[in-house]
Amino acid sequence: MTTGTNMSRDVADQQFMAQALELAQQGQGSVEPNPMVGCILVREGAVVGRGYHQRFGGPHAEVEALRDVGVDNASGVDAYVTLEPCCHHGKTGPCTQALIDAKVARVFIGCEDPNPSVAGEGIAALRQAGIDVVTGVLEEHARRLIAPFAKLIKARRPWVIAKWAMTLDGKIASATGSSKWISGESSRALVHQLRGRVDAILVGRRTAALDDPLLTARPAGPRVATRVVLDSTASLPTESKLVQSIDQAPLLVAATDQASAEQRRSLEDGGVEVLTLGGEQRGDQLTALLEELGKRQLTNLLVEGGSEVLGSLLDLRAIDEVHVFIAPKVLGGAGAPSPIGGAGIDDMTEALSLCEVQIRQLGEDVHVHGYPSV
Repeated sequence: MTTGTNMSRDVADQQFMAQALELAQQGQGSVEPNPMVGCILVREGAVVGRGYHQRFGGPHAEVEALRDVGVDNASGVDAYVTLEPCCHHGKTGPCTQALIDAKVARVFIGCEDPNPSVAGEGIAALRQAGIDVVTGVLEEHARRLIAPFAKLIKARRPWVIAKWAMTLDGKIASATGSSKWISGESSRALVHQLRGRVDAILVGRRTAALDDPLLTARPAGPRVATRVVLDSTASLPTESKLVQSIDQAPLLVAATDQASAEQRRSLEDGGVEVLTLGGEQRGDQLTALLEELGKRQLTNLLVEGGSEVLGSLLDLRAIDEVHVFIAPKVLGGAGAPSPIGGAGIDDMTEALSLCEVQIRQLGEDVHVHGYPSV
């Protein structure tokens, strides 16, 4: 049976960890391919130090929090860290040693680090030094926070964020291809925020041709995403906005051996990188592309269409997160495209279901955000 004292202790621990998790999110878009991490230092029920991992290559959250309170004043504090402290030398020294040297009393940890170079060894190092360690505080939330990092570490592929805007009748464009603008200004502003924190943005050749997009974040965010066009013949026109804005953001055309040497050369002369993908089918090519982006340590990939690219990713079960913007408009038309093409799913029982769904109104639109259930 849990006593009232223990219950209040658990509630307090969760509240402090919740603060650390909120703090960690301030590093989004700046720390990748590292994970977002937050740390709160507490003495006698009061927060005395705060820190988060602010940028890739910079001090980790624990070090920032110790600096905040003053390392000489940290003796006896409780540390609440969203992710297991590292115990190895990388771009910075081991956080376990920093906590040990500061003589903290206890360390509360959200979740274990999936990185094989840590994976429980940080916890073990703290305990060997005589520090009490409590694990699994708001663990589900802590794991969600580092999910893109965990996927990159384990699967060596980026976290795939699918985004589309559609009408009430499920159309992403009219039968003639008209699609500007389905969603309103508030929805488009959120998309620009997404663009500003991801490593790459993917569209298909047809979407690039019909919309002639820039695929840049306006205003700029903490990251400049590599724009990727899945274009088997490398036929993207050099006069397109994507090529003409090469000085604003990198552009990668993912082609196949169907692309002519002349077209490749034309794009490359314009500053475009042309990558040759193996595989005969769209799904095989997408798999090869995801693997290549993973090798490049790109953590988050935003997929903005079109329907065949999104459909192929659905067929591969490769979508990790979904953002849908539903506008109060009706287009109709049997030939008007829907957001998801591909082979599709035969039985409703096998349909992709979302969990942790959040629904909110953005201007006149409805924004649906969630994660595919495992």
